[in-house]
Amino acid sequence: QVQLVESGGGLVYTGGSLRLACVASGRTFSRYPMGWFRQAPGREREFVAAISWSGGSIYYADSVKGRFTISRDNAKNTVYLQMNSLKPEDTAVYYCAAKRDGYGLSFPRYDYWGQGTQVTVSS
Repeated sequence: QVQLVESGGGLVYTGGSLRLACVASGRTFSRYPMGWFRQAPGREREFVAAISWSGGSIYYADSVKGRFTISRDNAKNTVYLQMNSLKPEDTAVYYCAAKRDGYGLSFPRYDYWGQGTQVTVSS
């Protein structure tokens, strides 16, 4: 069992930055590919970014490519999402998730999910 706790959300203005963190419990964190998803009111949960267990493979949604950076520190059981040049359309609840295998990382079929952290970008 893996428990995930996100932090770092908040209110920023257009063009601002935030850094989300997701801390995982358990000693097997380093074995899991990790992903970030987001969900805005009235919309489906959508993929944001994913990273392989080693950090050697990284994937981004086109909407965030060049603005967001995913990274992980396996020694700290933590995955990060650095978000720069934020836009109002980035407003959503952001979730981190862990997956037992490395397939289909852009689909929300992960095995473990955090509770989410709210990101609001005001114009």
